[in-house]
Amino acid sequence: MADFFRPEARAFFWRWREVLAAAGLALFGLWWGLNAAGVTVWLGYLVGVIGLGWGFAAVQRARFAQDGEGPGVVQLRERRLAYFGPLDGGILDLDDLTEVALDPRSYPDPSWILTGIGGQRIAIPINAAGADTLFDVFAALPGIKTGKVLDVLSRTPDALVVIWSRARPLLH
Repeated sequence: MADFFRPEARAFFWRWREVLAAAGLALFGLWWGLNAAGVTVWLGYLVGVIGLGWGFAAVQRARFAQDGEGPGVVQLRERRLAYFGPLDGGILDLDDLTEVALDPRSYPDPSWILTGIGGQRIAIPINAAGADTLFDVFAALPGIKTGKVLDVLSRTPDALVVIWSRARPLLH
């Protein structure tokens, strides 16, 4: 049964699985709202609205995700981001993150450049295994626009683009 779908179709459905599940929940809520009676009508519509909200977030997450076959592995444990690459890597506390940039000139694939307080830089290929967890990290940053992140990722600019930077405290 595993060979029933082509590998490309299987990869497509796997990448968009959360969107499909959210659409199913929204349709179920709509059906419930239209076919129920009394108070349960509003409960059905509430389930439909929850499905739509989940679907909106799922579409953004699916647009951000890559194939995961790039060099290295990304891990997120207790607000500490770690990248283990074949040639380099690093660990960065999320509270120390000061800048997020996309460098399309990195070899072999475009990379996220994360900079810490002390100037520590970690270059994470956009298609590294586990790099999809970076979407949740970026979404939690104060003042970041996820639409801008997805736009920069989809058009792949020619030069380094700073997507987010923390306001630097003045020393005096």
